[in-house]
Amino acid sequence: MEFTQLKANIRETSGKGAARALRREGRIPAVFYGQGTETFSLSVDSKDLEQVMKTSATSQVIVNLVLGDGSDTRSAMLKDLQVHPVSRNMVHADFYGVAVDRKIKVMVPVETVGKAEGVEMGGVLQLVRRELEILCLPLEVPESIKIDVSGLNIGDSVHIEEIPVEGAIEILSEVNFTVLTVVTPKKEEEEVEVEEEGVEGEEGEEGEEGKEGEEGKEGEEGKKGEEGKKGEEGKKGKSEKGK
Repeated sequence: MEFTQLKANIRETSGKGAARALRREGRIPAVFYGQGTETFSLSVDSKDLEQVMKTSATSQVIVNLVLGDGSDTRSAMLKDLQVHPVSRNMVHADFYGVAVDRKIKVMVPVETVGKAEGVEMGGVLQLVRRELEILCLPLEVPESIKIDVSGLNIGDSVHIEEIPVEGAIEILSEVNFTVLTVVTPKKEEEEVEVEEEGVEGEEGEEGEEGKEGEEGKEGEEGKKGEEGKKGEEGKKGKSEKGK
């Protein structure tokens, strides 16, 4: 991997006014810093930086900053880029100095290779982590971490410690977390839940109808009992009156 050249000018002025003046000229203020190196302010052309970001072979942009007339260059990675919340124009950039013989921490995207057997059976391949943090030399930063998923069935998963890497690359992690998995489609799970809810609803409806029937039956029996009792009392009254 080769570093892309990016022209930069040493910046002598500072403050909001000077920064606004740079942006009007199509440049953005930036800073260079790093381990065991001096920190200084600089400026870069916004269009040049945008082009470098578009053509970068990796998600982590690493460049050779060509300072002034080109007599001095500094290898650096784009550590942070601030953009305006409304216009989305670049506002400020941070460049972190790197040495070609010293490992750096970078985020690299995950790329799947092949088609999982579980997907052929109707499952869904789910990426739990789309990027992984690795430790490697600046010239060895890979475009992606490739994972072969062709042998995965529904319910299978790949953990961080199961991923093979080449060369001196190290994947950084404190726990053996899941990177990707093949899961059952949510639609089927939702259909099962809906069916279960329908059965429960029918049982509830039958229970209520049964309860209402029993209450109606008890009401009718109670009414007949009361009417019969009144009839017997009336009959006894007439008999006593006749005596």
